[in-house]
Amino acid sequence: MTPVEADRPRALLAGASRRWVRMLPWAVAFVLCVALLPTTIVVLTADYGLNGGLASGLAVAQAAPLLLAVVRPLHAWYVVFAADVAGALALLTVDFQERLLWPFPPMEIVGYVGLCLALGLRERRRTLVLVWLATAAANVGLGFAPPHGTSAKDLLLTILGGVTLLLGGALRERYEVQRRLAEQETISEAERGRRTLLEERARIARELHDVVAHHMSVITVQADTAEYRLAELPPDVREEFTSIAATARESLGEMRRLLGVLRNEEAHGELVPQPGLAQIGQLAEATARTGAPVDFTPCDTSGGVEVPEAVGLSAYRIVQEALANVVRHAPGARTRVSLSVSGPVGDGGDEGGEGGGHDGGGVRLIVLVVNEPPPEPPAGPLEVGGTGHGLVGMRERVRLVGGTLDVGPLPDGGFRVAAQLPLTEEDIT
Repeated sequence: MTPVEADRPRALLAGASRRWVRMLPWAVAFVLCVALLPTTIVVLTADYGLNGGLASGLAVAQAAPLLLAVVRPLHAWYVVFAADVAGALALLTVDFQERLLWPFPPMEIVGYVGLCLALGLRERRRTLVLVWLATAAANVGLGFAPPHGTSAKDLLLTILGGVTLLLGGALRERYEVQRRLAEQETISEAERGRRTLLEERARIARELHDVVAHHMSVITVQADTAEYRLAELPPDVREEFTSIAATARESLGEMRRLLGVLRNEEAHGELVPQPGLAQIGQLAEATARTGAPVDFTPCDTSGGVEVPEAVGLSAYRIVQEALANVVRHAPGARTRVSLSVSGPVGDGGDEGGEGGGHDGGGVRLIVLVVNEPPPEPPAGPLEVGGTGHGLVGMRERVRLVGGTLDVGPLPDGGFRVAAQLPLTEEDIT
């Protein structure tokens, strides 16, 4: 938005989402203008006996600015207020019946009240107070020269105008509070999502530490024992193995310090071995014991395919979260969990296209979890207010190994989670 557009006044209720609400101020202003303009002329000439030309001029000055009030209510108030005071002074020059209102006839009060509502919806509290004080001062000042004596009716404009200004100001402030609350909720939701993402990444990093630490430990042991396992090693080779072992131990120390940064007081049970493909069957059995039938098809790795530990851990966590969501949101629903290998080895993988795949045609592990609709619509989720880590964790684990993830509801009311995880080193990023 340019500075010129920012300074351009906006119509009342211009930020409303519905079109008829945005058009409402214009419609009200138009109806008031069309109704009050001829009425003012007729009343001032026929009832009060004012000159027709003067009555017409006052009517235009009092009614026409109501259209301007939709965009610039304060500017319209300057004109209408001056015209109303001028009209009251003009009525002092004619002889009218005592039953008629003075200093402000009824049609002027109606227009002024509508103008006060526009002011209350747009202007600040200080401006509204000044407007009301000016109205009261003019009303009291004119009351010192009444043509037929004073009465409580003479203060009608001040009373109704003050009430309307108060009402409009209260509505405006309530709207501002709701708008700020909605903005704060949006910011809080974004921060909550960012925090969830960071927490899940830290959790994945803590889990992968065990996987990497295992490999680094193997390297250290192999390098340390090389001179005992391999006969007649040259001195320079022995020194090279010693250097490799020292570097590996230093790397392990750095990793432990990094893990200390990632750990928190709520992280428990991270010293146990991390699960992999072999433990997915246990997940299916545990879920079946909750009353949700689970059909599990394990992965056939007889073709010599090796599943990296990081990929196995990611597959396990994806299935774990998918089954947890079935228990939470579709209790009792029949679920199918299948693991398969797609690519140059194996059976070709009929399900290879479900997650997007890799154009390079590498070997991929296909993780598929599909649940049917629950037998009975659940009264509500078993857990109120989840952590929000489910899909976030799935996406982060898939992204970590360079795979693809496809999740979404099925036409029959079920849900499907399909992940493709590359198994070849050149595909894992």
